[in-house]
Amino acid sequence: MSQHKEVKLVTTHQLLAMKRRGEKISMLTAYDFSMATILDGAGIDVLLVGDSASNVMAGHETTLPITLDQMIYHAQSVVRAVKRALVVVDMPFGSYQGNSSEALRSAIRIMKESGAHSIKLEGGAEIKESITRILTAGIPVMGHLGLTPQSIYKFGTYTVRAKEEAEAQKLIEDAQLLQDLGCFALVLEKIPSALAKQVAEQLTIPVIGIGAGPDVDGQVLVVHDMLGITKEFKPRFLRRYAELADLMHDAVTRYVADVKDHNFPSAEEAY
Repeated sequence: MSQHKEVKLVTTHQLLAMKRRGEKISMLTAYDFSMATILDGAGIDVLLVGDSASNVMAGHETTLPITLDQMIYHAQSVVRAVKRALVVVDMPFGSYQGNSSEALRSAIRIMKESGAHSIKLEGGAEIKESITRILTAGIPVMGHLGLTPQSIYKFGTYTVRAKEEAEAQKLIEDAQLLQDLGCFALVLEKIPSALAKQVAEQLTIPVIGIGAGPDVDGQVLVVHDMLGITKEFKPRFLRRYAELADLMHDAVTRYVADVKDHNFPSAEEAY
């Protein structure tokens, strides 16, 4: 008799326990059912329905154009696939900045309409009210500091953040504030390794890095970058685990050739 292996759901509470016992947290982005099925089946801890869908799925230059409705659509697709991973959804630009009532409405829509487990917001003290309001509704919040792509026009560049003392100090204060407000985890993007290490050691909540060095509690990458589906994006922090664009290109060219040469379908592939 085959033993049925119980699939244990990853929860915000478990991520905290993983940090306490020194187990690293694995996190990748996902935007659709098929990809999320593969990632979840491979044992990923957290799936981020990232606003990076704006870039890799829709072809925009920044994350700014993606709408709340589009984020909910991607989140629904991912949630349908997931049996184990914790699903976090990015709140898109314009859905939470400057108005905490709007922020709460947006967060509630994501949770109700997608069935996701939590949401993620970019920023520190400046979005304090929005975070507090969302948390009072019982919605788990993941923070995001460092390079915050929704603020790209303010920064003017995607270079490493918090290299200067003042910005580093603000990041440390914001990280502590996010924890104090009640965020269950924090993403640090593209900041010096030493600073990321300091923040991860200071906080009791898990700190997940992207271009933040090895001394944080977990890592996140955009799945299209890590699988080599996107070719142009080559930052130092990115490790490619496959070159799927080449494989897919080869498969499609062979398919085209077989169709043109009357090799597909064969007699065995016809009814």
